[in-house]
Amino acid sequence: MIIVRVSVLLFLLVFVIGFTDCYKPVTNSGLPKHIKNIAVPAFQFEARALRYRVATRFAEAVGKEVIKRGSGLKVQGTTTGADAVIEGTIRDFSFTGVLLDRDGRARVYEITIVAAVTIKDLKENKVLYDNQNLVFRDSFEFSSDPRTFFNEEDPAVDRMARAFAESVVSTIVNGMGVRKEKN
Repeated sequence: MIIVRVSVLLFLLVFVIGFTDCYKPVTNSGLPKHIKNIAVPAFQFEARALRYRVATRFAEAVGKEVIKRGSGLKVQGTTTGADAVIEGTIRDFSFTGVLLDRDGRARVYEITIVAAVTIKDLKENKVLYDNQNLVFRDSFEFSSDPRTFFNEEDPAVDRMARAFAESVVSTIVNGMGVRKEKN
């Protein structure tokens, strides 16, 4: 009986020790160690159809996400004194009806935003990350009753801005896609 217990205990010990290297938490940023202050200036807007504050909402969402997940990184609006900068451009904004009701009116709309983002190390003067074609989509439905109408476009853009910010900051924090120095 004791031999069985010792064997089971030994097996469990070996089993658990075998998985200690499988989980390694991310404890630092994918950015170079000297980057402590990140500038997130207002994003540019190149899209044909001008929409109210879309570029501003995307920049604000990125700044908030860096503060939330950036492990002590500080965010500022200008590049003066910053170690790195996250530059963004809203390249396209489209708003289209994708589902019609029986009267031929659009009830479900899709918003598509194409953005470009570049992260530059200002101290070393090099590009750390560059993606010129980030595509984000969201949809919303218009109510068929005009008395309960609420324009869902702004909340959809806010959801997309948060998803964009989470994607960009996750890339930074996890170091995926961040260019490393070649030796």
